[in-house]
Amino acid sequence: MSGMDSTLEVDDATLQSVLVSKNTNANGLYCSNKLEDLEHCNYFIITVLTPVDKNNRPVLTPLVKASETVGTVLKAADIVVNESTVYPGATEEECIPVFEKISGFQYNADFYAGYSPERINPRDKEHTVEKILKVTAGSTPEIGLKVDELHKSVITAGTHFAPNIKVAEASKVIENSQRDINIAFVNELAKIFNLMVIDTHAVLKAAGTKWNFSPFKPSLVGEHCIGVDPYYLAQKAQEVGYHPEIILAGRRMNDSMGSYIASQVVKLMLANDFKIKGANVLMMGITFKENCPDVRNTKVVDVVRELETYGIRVTIYDPLASPEGVQHEYKLQTVRTQPKVRFDALVLGVAHHEFMSMDLNTLKVPNGIVYDVKGVFENAEDTL
Repeated sequence: MSGMDSTLEVDDATLQSVLVSKNTNANGLYCSNKLEDLEHCNYFIITVLTPVDKNNRPVLTPLVKASETVGTVLKAADIVVNESTVYPGATEEECIPVFEKISGFQYNADFYAGYSPERINPRDKEHTVEKILKVTAGSTPEIGLKVDELHKSVITAGTHFAPNIKVAEASKVIENSQRDINIAFVNELAKIFNLMVIDTHAVLKAAGTKWNFSPFKPSLVGEHCIGVDPYYLAQKAQEVGYHPEIILAGRRMNDSMGSYIASQVVKLMLANDFKIKGANVLMMGITFKENCPDVRNTKVVDVVRELETYGIRVTIYDPLASPEGVQHEYKLQTVRTQPKVRFDALVLGVAHHEFMSMDLNTLKVPNGIVYDVKGVFENAEDTL
């Protein structure tokens, strides 16, 4: 076991300090892919991804498979805690029947369940996991207290004890849905103000002088949470007979931003007399968030794909993203070192720290343009 976190969330020294090489009762982190190593456990915490398919329908296969695994080693009085983001009711509707079928035990008689959704802000070294208050819930009040105490033992910020599992599930899925909708609103403002030739970022800065104005900025919305979770809530809403309007409208707006940004870049290049077909564009950043190596569900890819439909040659430069990971996930080539050639246009897709100190003039041809998706470069020709 190397003790290296490829996401860079936990530094190597911290991770290696808690790793243990043998499966014993000693404190520490032991990693295994053997079922027999789970037989002595009495708490099982499931933290698998909950993605959507190409039609944006929830895919619960990873969660069901994990439930099947736990079901084979479940014992009397064991507690299973789900941390994966799901629609309200999923833990008890999808996971519990699997546990019962595989183990032969009865829910809330022989074994119990809890829910405590993941709360993490990737690459935020101030608001780390233990400093973010955590929601907890249990399948009975007594089990809820046990689940709550378990998390209190590591979460220094404390916990919020929800009345039941459905409430806890709903709280998580609306956290990310609310953020998605807020960003969709400012993305729509960016489109409107662009037509009016008004600086969106200047408008937001002025509006932000009021104490209760919500500070969101226009951006691409990807990753495996915010760009996915609203579909889980929307799906459940439709199942119970309600057609969600604002949730899905927000998703449509945010999913449209990749093609919108590409079209703005092309218009800017045309205005500067560039021939579009065969033009060379540098995409700066491919990860879903600044200073983070994670490329899952990054919407920068949408910009790249759309630019390529114009016959533009796009070079992707990201010092943090794994070229192998990007190739595997998107069949795109990336470089980690600064290119030596100059480009007709630079598009800042991700505001990595490394980009902030660069002399952009060394990367573009004399009349080249800079399109700043993040609104952080002072001398960019245009911003989102």
